[in-house]
Amino acid sequence: MIPHEHYMQLALAQAQLATNMDEVPVGAVLITKDGQVFEAHNAPIFKHDATAHAEIEVIRKASATIGNYRLLNSILYVTLEPCLMCTGAIIHARVGTVVYGANDEKTGAVSSLYQALSDKRLNHQPSIISGILKDECSEQLRTFFKAKRQAKKSKQHSFKKY
Repeated sequence: MIPHEHYMQLALAQAQLATNMDEVPVGAVLITKDGQVFEAHNAPIFKHDATAHAEIEVIRKASATIGNYRLLNSILYVTLEPCLMCTGAIIHARVGTVVYGANDEKTGAVSSLYQALSDKRLNHQPSIISGILKDECSEQLRTFFKAKRQAKKSKQHSFKKY
């Protein structure tokens, strides 16, 4: 049995690192077929790179280390349902299984908005497991965006003339 919760906890820790950098808290962990573990988090603001999503970052790390962009039979854990860009990378990298926590109703491309990873017209369809530590993943995102809204509101109030 694969300890999905264990690896999702590692992804949540990566998402916390993103929060610490004021990035949207998404974390990813990739396990290669020979058991190597790679971890990454969102960094588009820090890197000035719109493609620096957690999934892309972890795929880049794993591919560079193993010397191959094909990550056959690997397992990708991510705290938030991957977007369309990330699902494209997952398909091209031939990731074997995608495990994610929270659904993303606005940009999710696995089940919420699109179903890119199960599209039979494409040349690869990884296995999909959703909802692992869903509540924890969702709460981490809610907390981050609530703090952002409060900070914005607080800033707006400080500039009001009385």
